[in-house]
Amino acid sequence: MDRANKEAFVAEFNEKLGRAQLAIVTDYRGIDANSMVEFRKSLSGVEGAEYKVVKNRLARRAIEGTDFEGLLELLDGPNGVLLSYGDVVEAAKTLTEFMDSNENMELKGAALDGAVISEAQVKALAELPSKEVLQSMLLGVLQAPSRNFVSLLANANRQIVNVLSAYRDKLEESA
Repeated sequence: MDRANKEAFVAEFNEKLGRAQLAIVTDYRGIDANSMVEFRKSLSGVEGAEYKVVKNRLARRAIEGTDFEGLLELLDGPNGVLLSYGDVVEAAKTLTEFMDSNENMELKGAALDGAVISEAQVKALAELPSKEVLQSMLLGVLQAPSRNFVSLLANANRQIVNVLSAYRDKLEESA
C-alpha cells in the first residue's frame, strides 16, 4: 500500500468512526475466507453496519481524536472492526451469532457512543429486542391509559343500563 492509499484509508476510516455509534474490535485469526464472506453477507442485511479488516498502525492514526480512543489499546495482532451507524442491536446480534458458530473469532472489546464496553455488555446488547419491537412496546405503554379510560366509560354505561333494566324488571313484577 503506497503512502497515498494509506492516507486515504486513514481519512476514510476516521470519517466512518466519526459517524459510527458502535465499534467492535475482533481478532479474526483462524476464520477462513468463505466464513468471512458469509459474515459480511449477513451484515449486509443490517442497515448501516460494515466490517473492515484494519492495519493496526493506520487504525491507530484514524482512531486518535475520535470518541473511540479507548479502543487503541486493543489494536495488536490481526484485527477487524465492526462499525454500526444505525441499529447497533442488530449489528451486535449478527456478530454474536457469527461468533457462536465460529469459535475462532474473538471479541477484543467495543465502544458504544464513545464509552468502552465489555464483551458481556456487547452480548447483553445483542439480546435486546429490535428497535421495531421496542417502539411497539413503548406505543402499547403510551396507549394503555387512554384505552383503560375508554373501557371504564363503556363499563359505566353498561352498568347504568343493567341497573335500569333490573329496576324495570322489578317494576313489571310488582305491577
